[in-house]
Amino acid sequence: MPVEITWWGHATCTVEDSGARVLTDPLFARRLAHLRRRRGTPPPPEAAVADVALVSHLHADHLHVPSLARLAPGTRLLVPKGAPRAVPGLRRLSHLRVTEMASGDRTRVGDLVVQAVPARHDGRRLPVGPHRAPALGYVIEGEARTYFAGDTGLFESMAKEVGPVDVALLPVGGWGPYLGEGHLDAGRAAEALARLRPGSAVPVHYGTYWPIGMDAVRPHEFHAPGEEFVRLAAERAPEVAVHLLEHGQRVRPRVAGYRSSPRDAPAGRGDDEREGEAR
Repeated sequence: MPVEITWWGHATCTVEDSGARVLTDPLFARRLAHLRRRRGTPPPPEAAVADVALVSHLHADHLHVPSLARLAPGTRLLVPKGAPRAVPGLRRLSHLRVTEMASGDRTRVGDLVVQAVPARHDGRRLPVGPHRAPALGYVIEGEARTYFAGDTGLFESMAKEVGPVDVALLPVGGWGPYLGEGHLDAGRAAEALARLRPGSAVPVHYGTYWPIGMDAVRPHEFHAPGEEFVRLAAERAPEVAVHLLEHGQRVRPRVAGYRSSPRDAPAGRGDDEREGEAR
């Protein structure tokens, strides 16, 4: 079966490849501190079904202990090295098989190999705490090579560190009206795409959470990043098929040696298989 990607919102995706389910940065909450989910219903219970979950860094919208607690007993959990020490709640998740990862580490999950790669992002558990764990991206190697960037800024060695990939899951925005250092906006994400040159890309990390009481503050930063990424990617990396998904929608992107039949992909956003229902 070809690789299949489901976007549940924010940085949470399911990647299905080689008979395994990989869940990225699980966040199932309606509200997180000062943030509330403004688009898309929270993922259904089956979204928490995975063989392995990946955590890119320690920020609470990426390492969310209550969401991780919903994973089934025995689920593998890959976290940045030092995360259990920095986040005591992780140590209480005794039903999960936790593996600490540093950049360059590889681990096998069924027929998949997951490799940690560098990211340029603040890896501390905010709002307090020393920098105890690196921010990571991950490359999932199965029938396809899928890059989950987590949160990252552009960096010179990105293409070399990540290597050739078939699919890139790239952040294109955030959860507030301004992006700080160590993030990709739509333009920087399009530049990352031009450097990585995958066959397909899915924009993530936008249009889901927003600070309570700030709906009228720079609302284009909530609504526009996905469409803006599609436009800029067409200019800077026109050979890459970009799939702009709705929450709970899935796609089977084109990978080397495989080309799916088009079904309901909107014109100009790639012609691979897409399905609108959440699973």
